[in-house]
Amino acid sequence: MNNLVAVIAMLFAIPSAQAQEERRYECLMEPALEVSLSSPVSGIVETIRVDRGDAVKRGQTLVQLQSSVERAAVELAQAKLEFGQRKVARTRELFRENFTSEFSVDEAVTEARLAEVELAQARTIARQKTLKSPIDGIVVERLSQVGEFVSDDEILKLAQLDPLHVEVVIPVEQLDSVTVGMSASVYPSEPVGGEYEAEVTTVDQVLDAASGTFGVRLALANPDGALPAGLRCMVSFHAAE
Repeated sequence: MNNLVAVIAMLFAIPSAQAQEERRYECLMEPALEVSLSSPVSGIVETIRVDRGDAVKRGQTLVQLQSSVERAAVELAQAKLEFGQRKVARTRELFRENFTSEFSVDEAVTEARLAEVELAQARTIARQKTLKSPIDGIVVERLSQVGEFVSDDEILKLAQLDPLHVEVVIPVEQLDSVTVGMSASVYPSEPVGGEYEAEVTTVDQVLDAASGTFGVRLALANPDGALPAGLRCMVSFHAAE
């Protein structure tokens, strides 16, 4: 009789364990990073080289502000530096021949160094007129047009889609069963569908007492950009072996 009870208990326990392993939770697929691109200096937009939906690479030039004044300042500073370097050479030659003082050499060297600093400053100001992408991603929104004056205005919104962040909220009873590094299956909603492998990267340690839940974030590789952000999904966590 005892053996029969044990067998029946095992039969009921197996589906229960399987159900726990296959339990699915609602989730949301979001960009790993969202960036608002704006200019650190005021100016008029000369060109915008991308539009909504375009893929961009880190370091790619996206926006150019009018910079004729800044380029002229760079050329002037460059000329002053070259003149200062020639003056240093001439003054040192005169000093070697005892036609000038050591003070004159020091003065020429100082002027050349100041010109070098001025050139570096001019180049920095000129570079601020060129806006480059800080991430690999796509253009989500274009907020300015050629010819517009911008100050600290947003010009473009960018999003990084590889990896995607999968955000899920789980009952607090499952806190000990989800750990960083755990793998999971993500099932995007239609029309995308399919099953994709993801990895847990964050398990919140501050719980929501009101709802009795905690948040979990997973990283979902998306190298070809086939998966869109903003899509609802389901996720099931793989039981630790």
